[in-house]
Amino acid sequence: MKEALMEKIREAVASVIPITLIVLLLSATVASMPVGTLLLFLVGAVLLVVGMGLFSLGADMAMMPMGEALGRTFTRTKNILFIVLAFFVMGVMVTVAEPDLSVLARQVPGIPDMVLIGTVAAGVGFFLVLAVLRTLLRVPLRGLLLFFYLAVFIVSFFAPNGMVAVAFDSGGVTTGPITVPFIMALGLGMAATRGGSDSEDDSFGIVALSSIGPVLAVLVLGMIYRPQEVVASSGGAQDVAATHEAFAAFAHALPEYAGEVLLALAPIVVVLVVYQWATRTFKRRQLGRICVGLVYTLVGLVLFLTGVNVGFMPVGQYIGQAVASSSYPWLLIFIGALVGWFIVQAEPAVHVLNRQVEEVTGGAVSQKAMLRALSVGMAVSIALSMCRILFGIPLYAVIIPGYAVALGLSFVVPPIFTGIAFDSGGVASGPMTATFLLPLAMGSCAGIGGNMMTDAFGVVALVAMAPLITVQIMGLVYRVRTAAGPQTGAGGDVILEYDTAGLYDEEVAA
Repeated sequence: MKEALMEKIREAVASVIPITLIVLLLSATVASMPVGTLLLFLVGAVLLVVGMGLFSLGADMAMMPMGEALGRTFTRTKNILFIVLAFFVMGVMVTVAEPDLSVLARQVPGIPDMVLIGTVAAGVGFFLVLAVLRTLLRVPLRGLLLFFYLAVFIVSFFAPNGMVAVAFDSGGVTTGPITVPFIMALGLGMAATRGGSDSEDDSFGIVALSSIGPVLAVLVLGMIYRPQEVVASSGGAQDVAATHEAFAAFAHALPEYAGEVLLALAPIVVVLVVYQWATRTFKRRQLGRICVGLVYTLVGLVLFLTGVNVGFMPVGQYIGQAVASSSYPWLLIFIGALVGWFIVQAEPAVHVLNRQVEEVTGGAVSQKAMLRALSVGMAVSIALSMCRILFGIPLYAVIIPGYAVALGLSFVVPPIFTGIAFDSGGVASGPMTATFLLPLAMGSCAGIGGNMMTDAFGVVALVAMAPLITVQIMGLVYRVRTAAGPQTGAGGDVILEYDTAGLYDEEVAA
Protein backbone atom coordinates (compact mmCIF):
# COMPACT_ATOMS: atom_id res chain seq x y z
CA MET A 1 0.00 0.00 0.00
CA LYS A 2 2.91 2.35 0.74
CA GLU A 3 4.34 1.80 -2.73
CA ALA A 4 0.93 2.47 -4.29
CA LEU A 5 0.60 5.71 -2.33
CA MET A 6 4.06 6.89 -3.38
CA GLU A 7 3.19 6.16 -7.00
CA LYS A 8 0.02 8.26 -6.67
CA ILE A 9 2.02 11.07 -5.07
CA ARG A 10 4.51 11.00 -7.95
CA GLU A 11 1.64 11.23 -10.43
CA ALA A 12 0.21 14.17 -8.49
CA VAL A 13 3.56 15.99 -8.45
CA ALA A 14 3.87 15.60 -12.22
CA SER A 15 0.32 16.96 -12.61
CA VAL A 16 0.66 20.00 -10.34
CA ILE A 17 4.19 21.20 -11.15
CA PRO A 18 3.32 22.66 -14.61
CA ILE A 19 0.48 24.87 -13.36
CA THR A 20 2.65 25.96 -10.41
CA LEU A 21 5.46 27.02 -12.74
CA ILE A 22 2.99 28.92 -14.93
CA VAL A 23 1.67 30.89 -11.95
CA LEU A 24 5.22 31.67 -10.80
CA LEU A 25 6.11 32.87 -14.31
CA LEU A 26 3.02 35.09 -14.49
CA SER A 27 3.76 36.49 -11.04
CA ALA A 28 7.27 37.42 -12.16
CA THR A 29 6.07 39.11 -15.38
CA VAL A 30 2.56 40.38 -16.17
CA ALA A 31 0.71 39.70 -12.90
CA SER A 32 3.05 40.54 -10.05
CA MET A 33 1.40 39.60 -6.76
CA PRO A 34 2.23 40.13 -3.07
CA VAL A 35 4.72 37.70 -1.57
CA GLY A 36 2.17 36.58 1.01
CA THR A 37 -0.35 35.69 -1.69
CA LEU A 38 2.29 33.71 -3.55
CA LEU A 39 3.12 31.88 -0.33
CA LEU A 40 -0.53 30.88 0.06
CA PHE A 41 -0.44 29.50 -3.48
CA LEU A 42 2.71 27.46 -2.89
CA VAL A 43 1.38 25.95 0.34
CA GLY A 44 -1.85 25.20 -1.52
CA ALA A 45 0.13 23.41 -4.24
CA VAL A 46 1.76 21.15 -1.62
CA LEU A 47 -1.65 20.30 -0.15
CA LEU A 48 -2.91 19.67 -3.68
CA VAL A 49 -0.20 17.09 -4.35
CA VAL A 50 -0.72 15.17 -1.11
CA GLY A 51 -4.49 15.41 -1.40
CA MET A 52 -4.56 14.14 -4.99
CA GLY A 53 -2.32 11.20 -4.09
CA LEU A 54 -4.48 10.13 -1.14
CA PHE A 55 -7.71 10.66 -3.06
CA SER A 56 -6.57 8.61 -6.07
CA LEU A 57 -5.55 5.71 -3.85
CA GLY A 58 -8.79 5.96 -1.88
CA ALA A 59 -10.89 5.94 -5.05
CA ASP A 60 -9.17 2.75 -6.23
CA MET A 61 -9.64 1.05 -2.85
CA ALA A 62 -13.18 2.17 -1.99
CA MET A 63 -15.21 3.96 -4.67
CA MET A 64 -14.47 1.58 -7.52
CA PRO A 65 -15.27 -1.74 -5.81
CA MET A 66 -18.37 -0.26 -4.14
CA GLY A 67 -19.72 1.15 -7.40
CA GLU A 68 -19.07 -2.02 -9.38
CA ALA A 69 -20.66 -4.22 -6.71
CA LEU A 70 -23.77 -2.04 -6.57
CA GLY A 71 -23.96 -2.05 -10.37
CA ARG A 72 -23.84 -5.84 -10.49
CA THR A 73 -26.50 -6.19 -7.79
CA PHE A 74 -28.92 -3.69 -9.31
CA THR A 75 -28.55 -5.28 -12.74
CA ARG A 76 -29.77 -8.61 -11.36
CA THR A 77 -32.83 -7.22 -9.58
CA LYS A 78 -36.18 -7.24 -11.36
CA ASN A 79 -37.81 -4.56 -9.22
CA ILE A 80 -37.74 -1.47 -11.44
CA LEU A 81 -39.55 0.69 -8.86
CA PHE A 82 -36.85 -0.08 -6.30
CA ILE A 83 -34.14 0.86 -8.81
CA VAL A 84 -35.88 4.16 -9.61
CA LEU A 85 -36.30 5.16 -5.98
CA ALA A 86 -32.83 4.02 -4.91
CA PHE A 87 -30.97 5.86 -7.65
CA PHE A 88 -33.05 9.02 -7.39
CA VAL A 89 -32.36 9.28 -3.66
CA MET A 90 -28.69 8.42 -4.21
CA GLY A 91 -28.33 11.05 -6.94
CA VAL A 92 -29.96 13.76 -4.80
CA MET A 93 -27.90 12.93 -1.71
CA VAL A 94 -24.48 12.91 -3.36
CA THR A 95 -25.24 16.07 -5.34
CA VAL A 96 -26.43 18.09 -2.35
CA ALA A 97 -23.14 17.28 -0.65
CA GLU A 98 -20.91 17.96 -3.70
CA PRO A 99 -18.32 20.65 -2.72
CA ASP A 100 -18.02 22.02 -6.30
CA LEU A 101 -21.72 22.84 -6.38
CA SER A 102 -21.46 24.84 -3.16
CA VAL A 103 -18.63 26.89 -4.69
CA LEU A 104 -20.80 27.75 -7.70
CA ALA A 105 -23.91 28.46 -5.62
CA ARG A 106 -22.06 30.99 -3.47
CA GLN A 107 -21.14 32.96 -6.60
CA VAL A 108 -24.67 33.14 -8.08
CA PRO A 109 -26.72 36.07 -6.73
CA GLY A 110 -30.49 36.41 -6.58
CA ILE A 111 -31.08 32.73 -5.82
CA PRO A 112 -30.68 31.27 -2.29
CA ASP A 113 -27.84 28.75 -2.18
CA MET A 114 -29.98 25.84 -0.99
CA VAL A 115 -32.67 26.54 -3.59
CA LEU A 116 -30.09 26.32 -6.38
CA ILE A 117 -28.42 23.26 -4.82
CA GLY A 118 -31.76 21.49 -4.30
CA THR A 119 -32.84 22.20 -7.88
CA VAL A 120 -29.60 20.85 -9.29
CA ALA A 121 -29.81 17.78 -7.04
CA ALA A 122 -33.31 16.95 -8.25
CA GLY A 123 -32.12 17.24 -11.85
CA VAL A 124 -29.20 14.89 -11.19
CA GLY A 125 -31.42 12.39 -9.38
CA PHE A 126 -33.96 12.21 -12.20
CA PHE A 127 -31.36 11.86 -14.95
CA LEU A 128 -29.29 9.36 -12.98
CA VAL A 129 -32.38 7.15 -12.92
CA LEU A 130 -32.78 7.71 -16.65
CA ALA A 131 -29.13 6.81 -17.28
CA VAL A 132 -29.39 3.59 -15.25
CA LEU A 133 -32.59 2.52 -17.01
CA ARG A 134 -30.91 3.23 -20.35
CA THR A 135 -28.13 0.80 -19.48
CA LEU A 136 -30.52 -1.88 -18.28
CA LEU A 137 -32.88 -1.54 -21.25
CA ARG A 138 -30.09 -1.19 -23.84
CA VAL A 139 -31.31 2.17 -25.18
CA PRO A 140 -28.70 3.78 -27.49
CA LEU A 141 -26.98 6.73 -25.83
CA ARG A 142 -26.82 8.85 -28.97
CA GLY A 143 -30.61 9.10 -29.36
CA LEU A 144 -31.08 10.27 -25.76
CA LEU A 145 -28.29 12.82 -26.06
CA LEU A 146 -29.83 14.27 -29.23
CA PHE A 147 -33.30 14.48 -27.69
CA PHE A 148 -32.33 16.02 -24.38
CA TYR A 149 -29.79 18.51 -25.72
CA LEU A 150 -32.42 19.68 -28.20
CA ALA A 151 -34.77 20.11 -25.23
CA VAL A 152 -32.08 22.05 -23.35
CA PHE A 153 -31.62 24.56 -26.16
CA ILE A 154 -35.35 24.99 -26.69
CA VAL A 155 -35.95 25.67 -22.98
CA SER A 156 -32.93 28.01 -22.81
CA PHE A 157 -34.59 30.45 -25.22
CA PHE A 158 -37.34 31.04 -22.62
CA ALA A 159 -34.94 31.51 -19.68
CA PRO A 160 -33.26 34.81 -18.73
CA ASN A 161 -30.08 35.39 -20.73
CA GLY A 162 -28.01 35.66 -17.56
CA MET A 163 -29.13 32.24 -16.32
CA VAL A 164 -28.14 30.31 -19.44
CA ALA A 165 -24.43 30.35 -18.57
CA VAL A 166 -25.15 29.49 -14.92
CA ALA A 167 -27.32 26.55 -16.02
CA PHE A 168 -24.65 25.07 -18.28
CA ASP A 169 -22.01 25.66 -15.60
CA SER A 170 -24.13 23.77 -13.04
CA GLY A 171 -24.17 20.74 -15.31
CA GLY A 172 -20.38 20.65 -15.19
CA VAL A 173 -19.74 21.17 -11.48
CA THR A 174 -22.20 18.51 -10.27
CA THR A 175 -19.95 15.73 -11.54
CA GLY A 176 -17.22 16.25 -8.95
CA PRO A 177 -14.44 14.12 -7.48
CA ILE A 178 -16.75 12.17 -5.15
CA THR A 179 -19.62 11.39 -7.50
CA VAL A 180 -17.63 10.59 -10.65
CA PRO A 181 -15.61 7.53 -9.49
CA PHE A 182 -18.66 6.06 -7.77
CA ILE A 183 -21.10 6.63 -10.65
CA MET A 184 -18.66 5.52 -13.34
CA ALA A 185 -17.88 2.31 -11.47
CA LEU A 186 -21.61 1.77 -11.13
CA GLY A 187 -22.01 1.95 -14.90
CA LEU A 188 -19.10 -0.42 -15.50
CA GLY A 189 -20.54 -2.96 -13.06
CA MET A 190 -24.00 -2.80 -14.63
CA ALA A 191 -22.75 -3.13 -18.20
CA ALA A 192 -20.37 -5.99 -17.35
CA THR A 193 -23.06 -7.97 -15.50
CA ARG A 194 -25.69 -7.39 -18.17
CA GLY A 195 -23.28 -8.67 -20.80
CA GLY A 196 -24.04 -8.74 -24.49
CA SER A 197 -22.16 -7.57 -27.56
CA ASP A 198 -22.70 -3.90 -26.69
CA SER A 199 -21.70 -4.03 -23.03
CA GLU A 200 -18.47 -2.09 -23.62
CA ASP A 201 -20.37 0.69 -25.37
CA ASP A 202 -22.76 1.00 -22.42
CA SER A 203 -19.95 1.09 -19.84
CA PHE A 204 -19.89 4.86 -20.23
CA GLY A 205 -22.66 7.44 -20.49
CA ILE A 206 -24.09 7.65 -16.96
CA VAL A 207 -22.09 10.77 -16.13
CA ALA A 208 -23.03 12.25 -19.51
CA LEU A 209 -26.77 11.98 -18.93
CA SER A 210 -26.50 12.96 -15.26
CA SER A 211 -24.93 16.25 -16.37
CA ILE A 212 -27.95 17.22 -18.50
CA GLY A 213 -30.49 17.19 -15.65
CA PRO A 214 -29.02 20.17 -13.75
CA VAL A 215 -28.96 22.30 -16.92
CA LEU A 216 -32.68 21.78 -17.57
CA ALA A 217 -33.57 22.22 -13.90
CA VAL A 218 -31.63 25.49 -13.48
CA LEU A 219 -33.06 26.91 -16.72
CA VAL A 220 -36.58 26.36 -15.34
CA LEU A 221 -35.51 27.82 -12.00
CA GLY A 222 -34.21 30.92 -13.79
CA MET A 223 -37.66 31.56 -15.20
CA ILE A 224 -38.90 31.86 -11.62
CA TYR A 225 -36.15 33.95 -10.01
CA ARG A 226 -34.90 35.80 -13.12
CA PRO A 227 -31.69 37.27 -11.64
CA GLN A 228 -30.13 39.80 -14.00
CA GLU A 229 -26.76 40.85 -12.63
CA VAL A 230 -23.98 39.62 -10.41
CA VAL A 231 -21.45 41.55 -8.41
CA ALA A 232 -17.85 40.41 -8.61
CA SER A 233 -16.83 38.27 -5.68
CA SER A 234 -15.00 40.19 -2.99
CA GLY A 235 -12.83 37.17 -2.22
CA GLY A 236 -9.76 38.59 -3.91
CA ALA A 237 -6.23 37.52 -3.26
CA GLN A 238 -5.32 37.49 0.40
CA ASP A 239 -2.14 39.14 1.63
CA VAL A 240 -0.33 37.66 4.57
CA ALA A 241 2.59 39.34 6.26
CA ALA A 242 4.33 36.31 7.75
CA THR A 243 4.66 32.58 7.27
CA HIS A 244 2.65 31.77 10.39
CA GLU A 245 -0.27 33.82 9.01
CA ALA A 246 -0.28 31.72 5.83
CA PHE A 247 -0.40 28.49 7.79
CA ALA A 248 -3.07 30.01 10.05
CA ALA A 249 -5.23 30.69 6.98
CA PHE A 250 -5.06 27.02 5.98
CA ALA A 251 -5.59 25.83 9.55
CA HIS A 252 -8.72 27.97 9.79
CA ALA A 253 -10.10 26.56 6.53
CA LEU A 254 -9.35 22.87 7.21
CA PRO A 255 -12.29 22.25 9.60
CA GLU A 256 -14.72 23.90 7.17
CA TYR A 257 -13.73 21.69 4.26
CA ALA A 258 -13.50 18.64 6.51
CA GLY A 259 -17.15 19.20 7.35
CA GLU A 260 -18.06 19.56 3.67
CA VAL A 261 -16.26 16.36 2.67
CA LEU A 262 -17.73 14.42 5.59
CA LEU A 263 -21.18 15.56 4.46
CA ALA A 264 -20.37 14.58 0.88
CA LEU A 265 -19.13 11.11 1.84
CA ALA A 266 -21.95 10.41 4.29
CA PRO A 267 -24.47 9.26 1.61
CA ILE A 268 -21.93 6.83 0.17
CA VAL A 269 -21.11 5.45 3.61
CA VAL A 270 -24.84 4.99 4.28
CA VAL A 271 -25.22 3.18 0.96
CA LEU A 272 -22.28 0.90 1.85
CA VAL A 273 -23.71 0.05 5.29
CA VAL A 274 -27.19 -0.71 3.96
CA TYR A 275 -25.84 -2.66 0.99
CA GLN A 276 -23.47 -4.75 3.11
CA TRP A 277 -26.18 -5.42 5.69
CA ALA A 278 -28.62 -6.57 2.99
CA THR A 279 -26.27 -8.59 0.77
CA ARG A 280 -23.12 -9.46 2.76
CA THR A 281 -21.23 -9.05 -0.51
CA PHE A 282 -17.87 -7.98 0.89
CA LYS A 283 -15.77 -10.27 3.04
CA ARG A 284 -14.18 -8.89 6.20
CA ARG A 285 -10.84 -8.17 4.53
CA GLN A 286 -12.50 -6.48 1.55
CA LEU A 287 -14.67 -4.40 3.85
CA GLY A 288 -11.63 -3.32 5.84
CA ARG A 289 -9.85 -2.27 2.65
CA ILE A 290 -12.88 -0.23 1.57
CA CYS A 291 -13.03 1.50 4.96
CA VAL A 292 -9.34 2.39 4.75
CA GLY A 293 -9.96 3.67 1.22
CA LEU A 294 -12.78 5.89 2.45
CA VAL A 295 -10.44 7.38 5.05
CA TYR A 296 -7.85 8.08 2.35
CA THR A 297 -10.57 9.66 0.21
CA LEU A 298 -11.73 11.83 3.12
CA VAL A 299 -8.26 13.08 4.08
CA GLY A 300 -7.21 13.53 0.46
CA LEU A 301 -10.23 15.61 -0.50
CA VAL A 302 -9.99 17.77 2.63
CA LEU A 303 -6.36 18.61 1.80
CA PHE A 304 -7.15 19.08 -1.89
CA LEU A 305 -10.13 21.40 -1.36
CA THR A 306 -8.32 23.42 1.30
CA GLY A 307 -5.37 23.88 -1.05
CA VAL A 308 -7.39 24.98 -4.07
CA ASN A 309 -9.82 27.22 -2.17
CA VAL A 310 -7.30 29.02 0.05
CA GLY A 311 -4.30 28.95 -2.26
CA PHE A 312 -5.61 28.72 -5.84
CA MET A 313 -8.98 30.53 -5.94
CA PRO A 314 -7.72 34.02 -4.96
CA VAL A 315 -4.66 33.69 -7.21
CA GLY A 316 -6.84 32.82 -10.21
CA GLN A 317 -8.98 35.92 -9.70
CA TYR A 318 -5.89 38.09 -9.07
CA ILE A 319 -4.16 36.98 -12.28
CA GLY A 320 -7.31 37.47 -14.37
CA GLN A 321 -7.92 40.99 -13.09
CA ALA A 322 -4.25 42.03 -13.33
CA VAL A 323 -3.83 40.89 -16.93
CA ALA A 324 -7.23 42.19 -18.08
CA SER A 325 -6.54 45.67 -16.70
CA SER A 326 -3.02 45.78 -18.16
CA SER A 327 -1.95 47.17 -21.52
CA TYR A 328 -2.03 43.67 -23.00
CA PRO A 329 -5.43 42.15 -22.15
CA TRP A 330 -5.24 39.96 -25.26
CA LEU A 331 -2.60 37.90 -23.41
CA LEU A 332 -5.51 36.34 -21.53
CA ILE A 333 -6.24 34.19 -24.59
CA PHE A 334 -2.76 32.65 -24.62
CA ILE A 335 -2.58 32.42 -20.82
CA GLY A 336 -5.97 30.72 -20.79
CA ALA A 337 -4.89 28.16 -23.39
CA LEU A 338 -1.64 27.41 -21.55
CA VAL A 339 -3.32 27.10 -18.16
CA GLY A 340 -6.10 24.97 -19.66
CA TRP A 341 -3.64 22.53 -21.23
CA PHE A 342 -1.96 21.75 -17.91
CA ILE A 343 -4.69 22.28 -15.31
CA VAL A 344 -6.78 19.34 -16.50
CA GLN A 345 -3.96 17.09 -15.28
CA ALA A 346 -4.64 18.32 -11.74
CA GLU A 347 -8.31 17.25 -11.79
CA PRO A 348 -8.57 14.18 -9.50
CA ALA A 349 -11.45 12.51 -11.36
CA VAL A 350 -9.68 12.82 -14.73
CA HIS A 351 -7.13 10.19 -13.70
CA VAL A 352 -9.94 7.90 -12.53
CA LEU A 353 -11.68 8.22 -15.91
CA ASN A 354 -8.49 7.66 -17.88
CA ARG A 355 -7.65 4.49 -15.95
CA GLN A 356 -11.15 3.12 -16.47
CA VAL A 357 -11.06 3.86 -20.19
CA GLU A 358 -7.72 2.07 -20.53
CA GLU A 359 -9.01 -0.94 -18.58
CA VAL A 360 -12.34 -1.24 -20.42
CA THR A 361 -10.69 -0.90 -23.84
CA GLY A 362 -7.92 -3.33 -22.93
CA GLY A 363 -5.28 -0.65 -23.48
CA ALA A 364 -6.47 0.29 -26.97
CA VAL A 365 -7.19 3.80 -25.65
CA SER A 366 -4.31 4.62 -23.33
CA GLN A 367 -4.33 7.02 -20.40
CA LYS A 368 -1.78 9.15 -22.24
CA ALA A 369 -4.02 9.44 -25.33
CA MET A 370 -7.03 10.36 -23.21
CA LEU A 371 -5.05 13.00 -21.30
CA ARG A 372 -3.80 14.50 -24.54
CA ALA A 373 -7.33 14.76 -25.93
CA LEU A 374 -8.62 16.31 -22.71
CA SER A 375 -5.71 18.78 -22.59
CA VAL A 376 -6.44 19.94 -26.13
CA GLY A 377 -10.11 20.34 -25.29
CA MET A 378 -9.37 22.26 -22.09
CA ALA A 379 -6.89 24.60 -23.81
CA VAL A 380 -9.39 25.43 -26.55
CA SER A 381 -12.25 25.94 -24.08
CA ILE A 382 -10.36 28.38 -21.83
CA ALA A 383 -9.03 30.32 -24.83
CA LEU A 384 -12.62 30.62 -26.12
CA SER A 385 -13.77 31.72 -22.67
CA MET A 386 -11.21 34.53 -22.65
CA CYS A 387 -12.29 35.55 -26.16
CA ARG A 388 -15.90 35.72 -24.96
CA ILE A 389 -14.89 38.03 -22.10
CA LEU A 390 -12.65 40.28 -24.21
CA PHE A 391 -14.97 40.64 -27.19
CA GLY A 392 -18.40 40.13 -25.61
CA ILE A 393 -19.17 36.99 -27.65
CA PRO A 394 -22.57 35.49 -26.65
CA LEU A 395 -22.43 32.02 -25.12
CA TYR A 396 -24.91 30.74 -27.72
CA ALA A 397 -22.48 31.62 -30.51
CA VAL A 398 -20.06 29.05 -29.08
CA ILE A 399 -22.11 26.29 -27.48
CA ILE A 400 -24.70 25.82 -30.23
CA PRO A 401 -22.11 25.13 -32.97
CA GLY A 402 -20.02 23.20 -30.45
CA TYR A 403 -22.78 20.82 -29.42
CA ALA A 404 -23.90 20.51 -33.04
CA VAL A 405 -20.41 19.28 -33.96
CA ALA A 406 -20.24 16.98 -30.91
CA LEU A 407 -23.62 15.39 -31.61
CA GLY A 408 -22.83 15.14 -35.31
CA LEU A 409 -19.60 13.26 -34.55
CA SER A 410 -21.62 10.71 -32.58
CA PHE A 411 -22.97 9.39 -35.90
CA VAL A 412 -19.52 8.57 -37.30
CA VAL A 413 -17.44 7.40 -34.31
CA PRO A 414 -17.64 4.02 -32.53
CA PRO A 415 -20.39 4.19 -29.87
CA ILE A 416 -17.99 3.64 -26.98
CA PHE A 417 -16.14 6.86 -27.86
CA THR A 418 -19.37 8.85 -27.68
CA GLY A 419 -19.97 7.57 -24.14
CA ILE A 420 -16.37 8.26 -23.13
CA ALA A 421 -16.45 11.75 -24.66
CA PHE A 422 -19.67 12.90 -23.00
CA ASP A 423 -18.52 11.44 -19.67
CA SER A 424 -15.19 13.22 -19.99
CA GLY A 425 -16.97 16.56 -20.37
CA GLY A 426 -18.40 16.22 -16.87
CA VAL A 427 -15.17 14.87 -15.43
CA ALA A 428 -12.96 17.67 -16.79
CA SER A 429 -15.08 20.38 -15.14
CA GLY A 430 -14.13 19.50 -11.56
CA PRO A 431 -12.87 21.44 -8.53
CA MET A 432 -9.89 22.98 -10.34
CA THR A 433 -12.33 24.54 -12.81
CA ALA A 434 -14.65 25.84 -10.11
CA THR A 435 -11.91 27.19 -7.85
CA PHE A 436 -9.28 28.45 -10.33
CA LEU A 437 -10.66 28.86 -13.84
CA LEU A 438 -14.01 30.39 -12.85
CA PRO A 439 -12.29 32.96 -10.56
CA LEU A 440 -9.80 33.59 -13.42
CA ALA A 441 -12.74 34.38 -15.70
CA MET A 442 -14.47 36.52 -13.06
CA GLY A 443 -11.28 38.47 -12.38
CA SER A 444 -10.77 39.01 -16.12
CA CYS A 445 -14.35 40.20 -16.50
CA ALA A 446 -13.96 42.62 -13.57
CA GLY A 447 -10.70 43.92 -15.05
CA ILE A 448 -12.30 44.98 -18.34
CA GLY A 449 -15.63 45.99 -16.80
CA GLY A 450 -17.72 43.31 -18.49
CA ASN A 451 -21.05 41.74 -17.54
CA MET A 452 -20.22 39.10 -14.95
CA MET A 453 -23.40 37.08 -15.37
CA THR A 454 -23.26 36.73 -19.15
CA ASP A 455 -19.49 36.84 -19.77
CA ALA A 456 -17.68 35.27 -16.81
CA PHE A 457 -20.17 32.49 -16.15
CA GLY A 458 -20.04 29.97 -18.96
CA VAL A 459 -16.40 28.96 -18.57
CA VAL A 460 -17.43 25.68 -16.92
CA ALA A 461 -19.90 25.10 -19.75
CA LEU A 462 -17.15 25.41 -22.35
CA VAL A 463 -14.82 23.20 -20.31
CA ALA A 464 -17.54 20.55 -20.29
CA MET A 465 -18.22 20.94 -24.03
CA ALA A 466 -14.77 20.91 -25.66
CA PRO A 467 -13.77 17.33 -24.65
CA LEU A 468 -16.95 16.05 -26.34
CA ILE A 469 -15.36 17.07 -29.63
CA THR A 470 -11.70 16.27 -29.01
CA VAL A 471 -12.29 12.79 -27.57
CA GLN A 472 -14.65 11.87 -30.41
CA ILE A 473 -12.12 13.16 -32.94
CA MET A 474 -9.62 10.82 -31.26
CA GLY A 475 -12.14 8.02 -31.75
CA LEU A 476 -12.60 8.97 -35.40
CA VAL A 477 -8.85 8.95 -35.99
CA TYR A 478 -8.60 5.60 -34.23
CA ARG A 479 -11.32 4.13 -36.43
CA VAL A 480 -9.68 5.37 -39.61
CA ARG A 481 -6.31 3.95 -38.56
CA THR A 482 -7.72 0.54 -37.72
CA ALA A 483 -9.94 0.31 -40.79
CA ALA A 484 -6.96 -0.87 -42.85
CA GLY A 485 -6.64 -4.02 -40.74
CA PRO A 486 -5.22 -5.31 -37.47
CA GLN A 487 -2.05 -3.79 -36.08
CA THR A 488 0.84 -6.12 -35.34
CA GLY A 489 2.94 -6.01 -32.22
CA ALA A 490 6.52 -7.04 -31.67
CA GLY A 491 7.27 -10.40 -30.18
CA GLY A 492 3.74 -11.78 -30.48
CA ASP A 493 2.23 -9.30 -28.01
CA VAL A 494 -1.52 -9.21 -27.53
CA ILE A 495 -3.01 -6.42 -29.62
CA LEU A 496 -6.47 -5.01 -30.08
CA GLU A 497 -8.52 -4.30 -33.16
CA TYR A 498 -11.67 -2.21 -33.20
CA ASP A 499 -14.17 -3.71 -35.60
CA THR A 500 -17.01 -1.92 -37.38
CA ALA A 501 -19.54 -2.96 -34.75
CA GLY A 502 -17.65 -1.04 -32.09
CA LEU A 503 -16.39 -4.03 -30.11
CA TYR A 504 -12.90 -4.77 -28.91
CA ASP A 505 -11.51 -8.15 -29.87
CA GLU A 506 -8.18 -9.53 -28.71
CA GLU A 507 -5.93 -11.06 -31.30
CA VAL A 508 -2.42 -12.43 -30.93
CA ALA A 509 0.08 -11.27 -33.49
CA ALA A 510 1.63 -13.99 -35.49
